[in-house]
Amino acid sequence: MTVISVMLAVPDAAGASAWYQQALGATELWNLGSVIGLELQGAPFFIAEPENNGWQCPTVLGSTTTRIEVFVDDPDAVVGGAAEAGADYHDPVRDHTAPWGTHRQGGFFDPYGHLWLVGDKSPLRRHR
Repeated sequence: MTVISVMLAVPDAAGASAWYQQALGATELWNLGSVIGLELQGAPFFIAEPENNGWQCPTVLGSTTTRIEVFVDDPDAVVGGAAEAGADYHDPVRDHTAPWGTHRQGGFFDPYGHLWLVGDKSPLRRHR
């Protein structure tokens, strides 16, 4: 089995973990202090303090370089929770027409500058 995950740069891992848990309903899997493993509805991701390792938080860089796409049963609840917790709710969840069918998706920037898109139907699976 192969699993691909992301590690997000954050200035304060403990504070970021608390935010992701409260805002997105993430679960903390383990905590090494400056590096924490989390899970969002079965999808693992990591957060870490850069500590001069040649990478940085989007808020420090002034730009984001990637977007995190998550596919869940209820994107309205996830995006709504993030907005309630102070995320920059830049793209309300709405229907989109795509080659794999109509799906609901919306997005936000988290407090650390990471762009999240949350949808209900992944283009990474076969759809008929």
